[in-house]
Amino acid sequence: MYGRGEKAMFSNKEIFKETFLEKLEMLCGKSFKESTVRDQYHTLGHMVREFISATWIATNEHNRSTHAKQVYYLSIEFLLGRMLGNNLLNLGIREICEEGLLDLGISLQEVEESESDAGLGNGGLGRLAACFLDSLASLNLPGHGYGIRYKHGLFDQKIVEGYQVELPEQWLRHGNVWELRRHDQAIEVGFWGEVETIHLNGRLDFRTVSEEKITAVPYDIPVVGYKTDTINTLRLWNAEPSPYPTDKNVMEYKRETEAVSELLYPDDTHDEGKILRLKQQYFLVSASLQNIIQQHRAHHGHVKDLHKKVAIHINDTHPVLAIPELMRILLDKEKMSWEEAWHITIETISYTNHTTLSEALEKWPVRIFKPLLPRIYMIVEEINERFCKQLWKRYPGEWDRIKQMAIIADDLVKMAHLAIVGSHSINGVAKIHTNILKEREMNHFYKFYPSKFNNKTNGITHRRWLLKANPQLASLLNEAIGDKWVQSPAKLTELLSYREDAVFQHQIAQVKKARKDILAKHIYEQTGINVDTNSIFDVQVKRLHAYKRQLLNVLHIMYLYNRLKEDSSFTIYPHTFIFGAKASPGYYYAKKIIKLINSLADKVNHDKQTNDRLKVIFLENYRVSLAEDIFPAADVSEQISTASKEASGTGNMKFMMNGAVTVGTLDGANIEIKEEVGNEHIFIFGLTSEEVLNYHHNGGYRSMDYYHHDARVHRVVDQLVNGYYPVAQDEFEPIYDSLTVQNDEYFVLKDLASYIDVHERVNNMYQDTHTWLRMSITNIAQSGHFTSDRTILQYAHDIWKIKHSEMIR
Repeated sequence: MYGRGEKAMFSNKEIFKETFLEKLEMLCGKSFKESTVRDQYHTLGHMVREFISATWIATNEHNRSTHAKQVYYLSIEFLLGRMLGNNLLNLGIREICEEGLLDLGISLQEVEESESDAGLGNGGLGRLAACFLDSLASLNLPGHGYGIRYKHGLFDQKIVEGYQVELPEQWLRHGNVWELRRHDQAIEVGFWGEVETIHLNGRLDFRTVSEEKITAVPYDIPVVGYKTDTINTLRLWNAEPSPYPTDKNVMEYKRETEAVSELLYPDDTHDEGKILRLKQQYFLVSASLQNIIQQHRAHHGHVKDLHKKVAIHINDTHPVLAIPELMRILLDKEKMSWEEAWHITIETISYTNHTTLSEALEKWPVRIFKPLLPRIYMIVEEINERFCKQLWKRYPGEWDRIKQMAIIADDLVKMAHLAIVGSHSINGVAKIHTNILKEREMNHFYKFYPSKFNNKTNGITHRRWLLKANPQLASLLNEAIGDKWVQSPAKLTELLSYREDAVFQHQIAQVKKARKDILAKHIYEQTGINVDTNSIFDVQVKRLHAYKRQLLNVLHIMYLYNRLKEDSSFTIYPHTFIFGAKASPGYYYAKKIIKLINSLADKVNHDKQTNDRLKVIFLENYRVSLAEDIFPAADVSEQISTASKEASGTGNMKFMMNGAVTVGTLDGANIEIKEEVGNEHIFIFGLTSEEVLNYHHNGGYRSMDYYHHDARVHRVVDQLVNGYYPVAQDEFEPIYDSLTVQNDEYFVLKDLASYIDVHERVNNMYQDTHTWLRMSITNIAQSGHFTSDRTILQYAHDIWKIKHSEMIR
């Protein structure tokens, strides 16, 4: 459907240039000579959006006319990154644009870099959602996203004197060329108020009065599939004042309303923040569910078959209020019986669990939940009451079990429990994660609902993380095995026949060196530090959290530095250790780890005795666009979470796909990576999940035993508090205490010796160039299994029951 009539603007270079110059003057009101890079980005973005508009409309019309079942993916995060480059790639028009702009003296790369990363997410949860949208469109599956249009996203991270400083993320300050405001489809969402009971025509009805209404205005972003005619939609809701009257002061009401879509993850240390977070979650699901029902009713006339035409997926616990909200609509608006509404709700909704950490399984105090969402609380109470009656029939007299499984207990509403009871499918995101859910964390629920639980190991879109992020490697793969792997990533296994080939190995090494040069340039521009691109680039980039164990990495580097300083016979191959991570603003401990990394970097990088062999780099403001430079440059992928704590990980897959070799625990998807590449192509160390869980349940771990009996451990732990770093004496005391007084919750000291040993293997193996390159090529070859295309096809077939829906040209 592309390239017809006025849409021929990308048909050849000359027409593109002519159109570009005309559009620039029209959109920006200035001549080409006066234009800035941002003007040029704005112009090209508008051209792309105009180019795809007919197909975007046609996709929606096709889905309606064929009555195709559609999935709606609800997520509090969508970490999209920059969109221009990805859209040009997926539309197959990048080459024309690049050549045409070059003729005009414009660098397409500079134009792409002027785009802000969309500030709609934080980490793996949001990036997974973005990869899933890409795969849905690229596989011609009818699937759309619903999220919140955050004004500021998380935050921009600056490192000042080694400390994280948070600045507002201003991703929308120049507008968003990809979005289309749809005020005509705005939805009213209500909070507070009181529930009235009405006896009408022999049934009990409910309505909420004196609600405080806010308006959810949708902004639609096209999701372009790779070389397909499918363009799905990501709909983001913006919170705006409602025209309905309110008792509040108008300015106070305006501030409170706009706060709902202002910031991702507001600090919930106090009740005010808790209320805002709960508001955000209900705002997302209420606007989305009302919109879905409206669309369904408009095209089908009724909602009795909703579950046959609509699948609603909740990504983690944040959108779990979709369950009682759908019940509210079916009961109060559609006048269904409880039984009919409950059947439709369960059959429509499915849930992905992303964690085994109890603190991440949301629980809302009743004292906050009930007044803010009175009708929703009534429905949750009824769901809980009916569920507990079922439990009583199955387990009469087992009060402890029933209390443990109840949705409301101890004055808390337990969102994961609500998600399990109110959906037809609960999936984990890696084999080990799903097994832990079934056998331990959610064992009572698994025994009660065994057919609901299933596994869907995460995946990543190879189009962004290889084809776009690493064009040098993609080009080499095309030369070796052809380009069919782009459409069928499983074909990457054909590379296995090249892993012993000396010529191909040399070419792989050249690509890696070129990518390390690109990252080294970025490092120098940001930090002023020159790094050796012949050194091992050892990388750990991910959200900063204690269980992800950036601290283990730091203590190992401290050990290496001590050895290099004091033992002249000790040698290592030159290493550059690279970190990137944001700590949540209220996560005091994580921010101390960032300060520690930067204090270590200051010490190591300026030591002339050792800095030819050891460098430490912390790259501030880790984000998708920076990740696209980091993953292709990495030699070693650090995936060192405490076993059983990381549900899956997706960074491990991105590193693997770009030829990095994993150093990891037997946790999350690391286990499945090991199964794919074999023991000899991955470096595994540390406790197993069974050992960790055994310690948690039975005790027996004493961190002080390792502190007292291993001189290496003792030395680096003491250096946290003995004046080794030129900081205040108590600066790293919380870290020291966590390892000693608080008994090292994440087994850092227990695993340190094993981690040191495995890194000695890495050091030796890297110097055997042939063997290392064989390992690298094997990882690339087996990475096709970890694409989000595979994951989405499994979701589509097993959970959502949606089908391929390609339009006929």
